[in-house]
Amino acid sequence: MIQLENVTFTYNGSEEKGNLKNINLSIRQGEVILLCGESGCGKTTLTRLINGLIPWYYEGELNGIIKVDGKEIREQPLHILSRKIGSVFQNPRSQFFNVDTTSEIAFSCENQGLPEDEIRERIHQTVSLFQIENLIDRNIFHLSGGEKQKIACASVSAGEPEIFVLDEPSSNLDVAAIEDLKHIISCWKSAGKTVIIAEHRLYYLMELADRIIYMQNGEIRREWTTADFLGLSQREVENLGLRPASLKQIYELHIEKSSGSGVYQLKQMDFAYKGEQQSLHIPAVNFTKGTAIAVIGKNGAGKSTFLRCLCGLEKRCSGEVQDNGKSYSLRKWAKNCYLVMQDVNHQLFTESVFDEIVLGADNADTNKVEQVMERLDLISFRERHPMSLSGGQKQRVAIAGAIFSDKKMLLLDEPTSGLDFRHMEQVAELMQQLKQQGKTLLIVTHDPEFILKTCDNIIRIEDGTIAEQYSLDTAEMGKLFDFFHLY
Repeated sequence: MIQLENVTFTYNGSEEKGNLKNINLSIRQGEVILLCGESGCGKTTLTRLINGLIPWYYEGELNGIIKVDGKEIREQPLHILSRKIGSVFQNPRSQFFNVDTTSEIAFSCENQGLPEDEIRERIHQTVSLFQIENLIDRNIFHLSGGEKQKIACASVSAGEPEIFVLDEPSSNLDVAAIEDLKHIISCWKSAGKTVIIAEHRLYYLMELADRIIYMQNGEIRREWTTADFLGLSQREVENLGLRPASLKQIYELHIEKSSGSGVYQLKQMDFAYKGEQQSLHIPAVNFTKGTAIAVIGKNGAGKSTFLRCLCGLEKRCSGEVQDNGKSYSLRKWAKNCYLVMQDVNHQLFTESVFDEIVLGADNADTNKVEQVMERLDLISFRERHPMSLSGGQKQRVAIAGAIFSDKKMLLLDEPTSGLDFRHMEQVAELMQQLKQQGKTLLIVTHDPEFILKTCDNIIRIEDGTIAEQYSLDTAEMGKLFDFFHLY
């Protein structure tokens, strides 16, 4: 069904990782193919070749043969390919064309000129299949990152293509939503659809993938059946730069706790989006200084809103923070906070990576900046425009900016989204150093590996309020394992 022969591709005017060379790959109809490898290995570029974004959208030098259904992809216009191939991108916001969720799900059907009755029926079937009744007729801009990802998947599915191409589809999803995604992919597979998935998070696909393709430096280096891949040791998987293939492997990760000293007290935080019911109600919560606090909860529980309110981005939010007997309104407290957003595209402003990192710093030591850039594999991008980087690279630039912001409290919203195992570990090590410097970290995350390597305390938010708060020690560990199903 899909055939790539001796394919080489180089992006125009770019020396970045992600270029491809000597790609030979055949994908049969109905197969589920998992593409894995470290960031920059070429996974996303390969998906762009399959769905036609290369060469119709991304320009560069392309050689070799790429066929879908026996036809060369360069001979098929993008609007024709889009009927055969549905794509879900790493950042779902980049593929939305509507303000409300129902219109977005209908969009692909409307583009095909389907009758209104058929469109309504497809919407109904898709909503039922995805179990997203609670997301219908909602403002897309008020959804969480995970909820946006669900809508993106639903919109593509409603168009009923034969091939689905997904780039990091689970990156912002909670445990329950990942199970929903797994169910959807299973349904597609049962219906004979072909599914190609580029992923860092591997465990949920082990029961679905027919083949696992490992990429490195733009080439296909290894290929396994799922059974053979599961036969690899945890050390072998880590040496490949990959995340665990089983949640049980996460159980053994080492925890380096910080005790901290002193507390910040947050009181009477209340917030509601204009014209909507109350989104947050937090009477009181303490943050131990010099520790990392994981903020967990289901998609849409209010985690990202909590961070936005705490750093002053939501002006309608009331509340105060007490520090050493002094009270600060949230607007004044914002001067002590630095937020790394879930969608870092909203906070990249300068013309170079170096300038972006030092933007919030008064007197950043150049040597120290370059040391951090080296540790985050950013040094080769020093003069590159931040918006020209991959999603994972942008994420690391924003994290580096937070490190040099010299703020008391760092707020990170899904900081490991799009990061492979090695870069996740690098970020975790830097977080440990920040705690030693007395920084307090609030981290919204669905990444249990990162929590176990970084965090000391847990706050679980449900329905806009704090359902529980506990220390991440042996006595309380079971609560975290229960939440992430780590048994």
